[in-house]
Amino acid sequence: MAEQNELLRNDIAQLSQTLAQDYAIPAAYFADQSIKRGLRNADGTGVIIGVSQVGSVQGYYMMDGERVPMPGKLYYRGISVEDIVTAHRTNGTFGYEEVAYLLLLGHLPTREQQKRFNDVMARARSMPAAFTEDMILKAPSRNIMNQLARSVLGLYSYDEQADDTSLQNVLRQSIGLIARFPLIAANALAAKRHYFDGASLILHNPEPELSVAENILRMIRPDKAYTPEESHLLDLMLILHAEHSSNNSTFVCRAMTSSGTDTYSAIAGAVGSLKGPLHGGANAKVMQMYRDIREAVGLTPTDEALGAYLDRILDGEAGDRSGKIYGLGHAVYTMSDPRAIVIQKYAAALAREKGRADELELMERIERLGIPKIMARKHQTIPMCANVDMYSGLIYSMLDIPEEMYTPLFATARISGWCAHRLEELATGNRIMRPAYRARLRQIPYTPLGERE
Repeated sequence: MAEQNELLRNDIAQLSQTLAQDYAIPAAYFADQSIKRGLRNADGTGVIIGVSQVGSVQGYYMMDGERVPMPGKLYYRGISVEDIVTAHRTNGTFGYEEVAYLLLLGHLPTREQQKRFNDVMARARSMPAAFTEDMILKAPSRNIMNQLARSVLGLYSYDEQADDTSLQNVLRQSIGLIARFPLIAANALAAKRHYFDGASLILHNPEPELSVAENILRMIRPDKAYTPEESHLLDLMLILHAEHSSNNSTFVCRAMTSSGTDTYSAIAGAVGSLKGPLHGGANAKVMQMYRDIREAVGLTPTDEALGAYLDRILDGEAGDRSGKIYGLGHAVYTMSDPRAIVIQKYAAALAREKGRADELELMERIERLGIPKIMARKHQTIPMCANVDMYSGLIYSMLDIPEEMYTPLFATARISGWCAHRLEELATGNRIMRPAYRARLRQIPYTPLGERE
């Protein structure tokens, strides 16, 4: 088998020698033809392709055709996410379930409505018979995001109304997926630890009376132990990641929904999108970058040493050689990302408690030194800020959450937003999305095989 694989690799290497050249399109062509790469306008703003009442992201306003920076704001159904966080932190309550209700149904619930919703969520957490064994344990994955996507697709087979796209049925499916995502992710983590890392296989069932955040910590820890502050901090992270208006994974969900496909296919597509290192996978990339920087220059380097190493990263000579400082910059936010500000605030308190204040300080210095370097290289005058990924990985690390769970936790939170956007697309879209690509090729005659050199 090993010999066959080696032969295959050699054959593929031979076939791919001119691959980059075969697919190359000069960058200037896009500008000359006014083609909006990445569905972005020339000034970096997104191409408007629809209308949504689910979430709103504000990082600038337009004046005389120019972007004017402003402090970032994020709204869920018109309500500031900062107000939601503040209310629940002040009251010592869990807020993710309320946010899920708000996003799905469009308004804040009464006490009775929230109780009924939580009861429905608790009942919906149970998995089909033998699902965990057949879908997760018998086919474990090194990457939990891939396992999550496959499990979502697998749930299609257990749903007698899987292809029913009525709003009522999709709401039922949505609540079921929101409820089951934490369990799928936790069991996928346990399987990965057991089959690939040599750890004991330990599975914990969720408790119906516990919040989503409490259940996550209970299920991923062998001893099921967690503190109230840990669960409330994780709840905060879930709230902040629940929705973010138009983004790559939400667009994928809405585009697939517009085709008339089923809920499980649309959500699996969104999961695949979120996995990407330029999207949800960036939080893990930030931590990998952080460890690389720390190994190279230490925990408390001089500004000169740290700046020089950041230059090496930007030059593609260090880190993952991508030329990116992960965690800095955002497509919409300019002066600030409100999620990053909230996370940084609570990260500071936790870092002091955990004796990791130096680590947070290094992260803040990467932000302070990295931003002007990126702006200078891009000749950018519009302000640039740290995004949510800059500090979320550090929070997860201080919560002793394994790195392979960072992006799955993002998905566990964002499933509420995806489902809300799917419902909105079903209710208002009524047309399949079909973007156009301009063909760039010349017509050539077909040459029979025997006449080719």
